[in-house]
Amino acid sequence: MKFNKIFLLTVVAFWLFTLAKGQNTIGKMDDMGRIALNPWVPEQVENMPNASSVNLLNKLGLIATRYGMGSSELNPRFIISANVVVQSKDITSTAPPMHALTLEITLYIGDGIDGKLFASTSIFIKGVGANETKAYTAALKSLDPANKEIQRFMEEGQRKIIAYYNSRCDFIIKEAQMQESQHQFDQAIYTLMCIPDVCLDCYNKAMDAVAPLYKNKIDWECKAKVNGARTAWSAGLDRRAADDAAGILSTIDPYAACFSEAVTLTGEIAKRVKEIDGREWDFKLQKEIGLEKDRIKAWRDVGVAWGTNQPKKVVYKSFW
Repeated sequence: MKFNKIFLLTVVAFWLFTLAKGQNTIGKMDDMGRIALNPWVPEQVENMPNASSVNLLNKLGLIATRYGMGSSELNPRFIISANVVVQSKDITSTAPPMHALTLEITLYIGDGIDGKLFASTSIFIKGVGANETKAYTAALKSLDPANKEIQRFMEEGQRKIIAYYNSRCDFIIKEAQMQESQHQFDQAIYTLMCIPDVCLDCYNKAMDAVAPLYKNKIDWECKAKVNGARTAWSAGLDRRAADDAAGILSTIDPYAACFSEAVTLTGEIAKRVKEIDGREWDFKLQKEIGLEKDRIKAWRDVGVAWGTNQPKKVVYKSFW
């Protein structure tokens, strides 16, 4: 009895470890399945040389990447940003004279679109260089992503973003449903698929919502595509017209409600083409996808395609 209990606890512990590891792996690899922080440095940072602003932006990117939250153009909502305040600026008495800076770097994680702050922390760094730009470079180089305070800051930011999704989950799903009602299916799927899988409760609700949404999308598109294929075929009733129709029919999802109509039309075209020139029409419709993971990939691909085609310019709000 004792052995069975120990064995059961071992199995459960291993399962939890595997699940957590799997989620972390997904989080680092999948732009639409993880929390992503986009580095941003506003123009009004205190008299900072342009080269130093670029260095700061790169440092913010390194910090986000270290904690598995590297930036994503597909989900630009959340940012990691910084403000720099010069605490002291001196010229050393050494030969040759050097520029010495003491900087207070305040890091921020937040919703860059709504301007909501999730986490912040301040760190003091110093740098010495032959000129002011090199002094900034030296100081920023000393900003260590492994710093315990930065680690705490990143963990707090991640917790707050997860809470953000969980608290607004019903609103996000209603937003997707509104987009669906306007036949903006791809955008609706994108809205749902942007919910990170680490936000488990909300992610599961989104997955439950995206399945019927995707079905409505392919059903609505199927009708238009079958009609388009009929029009293309009727325009010539020859092999060229058949190939034009095939280009449309090949994009119909086999799970669509009107897929049987596509099958019937394909048969009619094949029969007529063979009557015309005695050759078989070499065209096959899509086959059904058997694995659930492939279906989820199909949903995700729709969201990725929609997000990729959107304008990349985002106007962020600062937190100070």
